[in-house]
This record gives sequence, structure tokens and C-alpha cells, in this order.
Amino acid sequence: MTQKVPITVYAEMTPNPSTMKFVANKYLLITGESVEFTSQAEAKGYSPLAEELFNFPFVTGVFMASNFITITKNEALSWDFVVMELREFIREYLQDGKEVLIMMPQPKAKPVEKENPTKTYAPSEYDDAIVALLDEYVRPAVEGDGGAIEFRNFEDGIVTVLLKGSCAGCPSSTATLKGGIENLLKQHLPEVKEVVAEDAV
Repeated sequence: MTQKVPITVYAEMTPNPSTMKFVANKYLLITGESVEFTSQAEAKGYSPLAEELFNFPFVTGVFMASNFITITKNEALSWDFVVMELREFIREYLQDGKEVLIMMPQPKAKPVEKENPTKTYAPSEYDDAIVALLDEYVRPAVEGDGGAIEFRNFEDGIVTVLLKGSCAGCPSSTATLKGGIENLLKQHLPEVKEVVAEDAV
């Protein structure tokens, strides 16, 4: 008989009231990678776990990174009614050794770029420094809240980032962006004047 690895999963509130973070005691994705699905059709062929989570009628989004899954739900039910059920489902799924992710989906093509060629980003001499600062200071905090941040571009003093997971659409993400991230980058790189979020398409 094969020995099942004991898995523990705990639920954690995030600053976004419509998302809950479920943290496992094992890595689900390679560090630094993250993946997000907004429908069952989107998850099909990529993440069997996300696909099954969308069977819960209240689930509207699944975001995975390192050792956690952030689930977004609709307003139909309060977390109080569903958090135990979800936690148990994720724990059993992982304990059975089922596949979390078969392959990473291709980055979504943004139709905006075709109409507006200025959207394609040119690398700048500050990119590496900005990415290093985000990785060191920002990523751990954002992951702590059940989200992720990706550097997009630096141009004319403006840093563009993409917020994912619980950070996308979170009421406090703008404050985090302007207060925390912008101040941090300005302190280290005087060239930075502003930080803006790119809208995920």
C-alpha cells in the first residue's frame, strides 16, 4: 500500500473580501511561477485542480503560486459557509497526489497591442534593478496576501506592473501600489516618478 503524504491546508483571509487564500504545506508550482484561471473552460487541459474547483458554483477565479491557491467567489454565499468545504477538498485532492497543473497556459494575447502599438514595451536600463527590488521587497508581501506582481515596463519615469490573484481588483491594492511600491522604488531609484497597474485583459 502506498503511503499518503499528510497534507495540511489552512485558509487565510486576504485584503480582498471576495478572495480567500488556501495555503498548503507543499509547493504546488515552481517558485516564481503563478497561474490564473477565470473559468472552467480556461482551466481545461492546463490545471485539473482548477477545473474541479470551478465545479463549486460560487467559484469565479482560481490563482495559484508557490504553495497557495487563492480562490475568488461570487456574492451568493458568505465564506463562513464554504471555507471548510473548500479547504477539505483541496487537502484531499493534494493528499491523493492528483495533478495540480499539467502545463502552463500561454500568456493571453492582448488585442490592445494590435490597435495601439505604443503598448509594446521596450526594455530600459533600469529594468533589472526594478525587478530585483520587486522580487526582494514586494513579491513576498504580495504573495502573503494571496496575489502576485509582475513587472511590465519602465518608461518616462513610470513603472507599469500587473497585479494578479487577490491583488487584482482588491480595494486596498491601489493603496499598496501607490503607498508601498511607489515609495520603495522612488527611494532606491530616483528615476522612478510613478507606479501604475496595467489592466489585465
